[in-house]
Amino acid sequence: MTNKNLFAALRAAFPKNLDAVAVETDQGLAYSWRDIERATAMMANLLQSLRLPRGSRIAVQVEKSVEAMMLYLATLRAGHVFLPLNTAYQSAEISYFIRNAEPAVIVCSEKNFGWVSKIAAAAGTRNVFTLNDDRTGTLLAQAARCGDRHQPAVLGDDDLAAILYTSGTTGRSKGAMLSHGNLLSNAQVLKDYWGWKPGDVLIHALPIFHVHGLFVALHGALLNGSKMIWMAKFDPKLAIEKMREATVFMGVPTLYVRMLAEPSLDAEAVRHMRLFISGSAPLLLETFSDWKMRTGRTILERYGMSETIMLTSNPYDARDGERRGGTVGFPLPGVGLRVVDDEGRQLPAGEIGGIQVRGPNVFPGYWRMPEKTAEEFTADGWFRTGDVGKVDERGYVTIVGRSKDLIISGGYNVYPAEIEGYINDMPGVAESALVGVPHPDFGEVGVAVVIAKPGTVVDGEDIVARLKSQLANFKIPKRCFVVGELPRNTMGKVQKNLLREQHKGLFV
Repeated sequence: MTNKNLFAALRAAFPKNLDAVAVETDQGLAYSWRDIERATAMMANLLQSLRLPRGSRIAVQVEKSVEAMMLYLATLRAGHVFLPLNTAYQSAEISYFIRNAEPAVIVCSEKNFGWVSKIAAAAGTRNVFTLNDDRTGTLLAQAARCGDRHQPAVLGDDDLAAILYTSGTTGRSKGAMLSHGNLLSNAQVLKDYWGWKPGDVLIHALPIFHVHGLFVALHGALLNGSKMIWMAKFDPKLAIEKMREATVFMGVPTLYVRMLAEPSLDAEAVRHMRLFISGSAPLLLETFSDWKMRTGRTILERYGMSETIMLTSNPYDARDGERRGGTVGFPLPGVGLRVVDDEGRQLPAGEIGGIQVRGPNVFPGYWRMPEKTAEEFTADGWFRTGDVGKVDERGYVTIVGRSKDLIISGGYNVYPAEIEGYINDMPGVAESALVGVPHPDFGEVGVAVVIAKPGTVVDGEDIVARLKSQLANFKIPKRCFVVGELPRNTMGKVQKNLLREQHKGLFV
């Protein structure tokens, strides 16, 4: 059989000159393609020496480094399953993941070894290594003793490559299982759709415990044989400076906002750049417009999930349409997307409903949760994303919010993204979030939480009064609070569950 191991496909795309620079770091280090080939072979041989069953889980909670990237590739190469864990997770969360996934190997930062090793021992995981972001740790020390040649494990499309745990804001975290076929099919589609070409250079400024940085950005560069400019920590000034040597940048909205605050950002600074991509959280129209005005470049916004990798994208090629702010573009080639009502009936263009998808990129299910997996798929095989949105007559998809964020007030559906859009357009408002809280009369009502722009003052009561002249009464938030910042996760998404918890007792 043909080897469907994702690593084999990525390795086949390495340039002929293996001594060319593959990764240049913000610490002044340079790694060649040969370095990646040899280091991943040595790490794969280390894993092989442990005599692990094929498909063993390798749990990794370390700071971003090129060596951590190599560990991911080595795990694929050896035929095991990569389990990336957010560096913000603490002991209770790590304990849950280890008990649930039962990894054969855990790799952590040396500073966390004490408590992580105790959790590992209690769960029966015998192999615990350390890996630091300064190229030290027991993993590298032991891998250095291993040979630098390794034949990639022969795998099929359906063999597991990774498990990504969802954030767990509505209950227990679920492990989304992604196969080699899921990841490779999506990477190949994006390579064509986003116009990757010889000579492209990617600024890699994202974490690598998440779909965006680990799969979308990394696979894109590797599958194109492209050099990466590696940023362990995002620095807006440095990112802008490096754009003179790069062509592609992928970021979350927060990164674009931080770069817009830099005086050095202008059309000249981005002259060599051909593509700016944003995802992982909604991009405000103001940010979209400000970036275009300052740089002359239009950000491409796309939409994906841990369970599906990328689903939709605004067009790269102008012949396919314009990049529209506030939308996430069209379904990618090979991806089916439909919007349905509560009864599962497909809705016509422009109507809001639940988004369902299918395609070769869609995961097979949740790790050890067959009931949850069955619940999230329809009888005819479509995955219920949990997102609410609409598709217009041209085919552009707009995400209105998460179904769990929907507010039902007095029997009427209130979509937070709609109200947030009106609030964000008001003078002095930088950003807003609307959440539903319990109410004795209406069941649930909206509460708005707003951040003011620097140097401005906004008034919550004034915002509510302005909304009353623009929207139906059932959509008007009962209260509006002005705060210094909104709670966010590491990818910049506003954590509405924390806001709901904070304000749940306002009216009851």
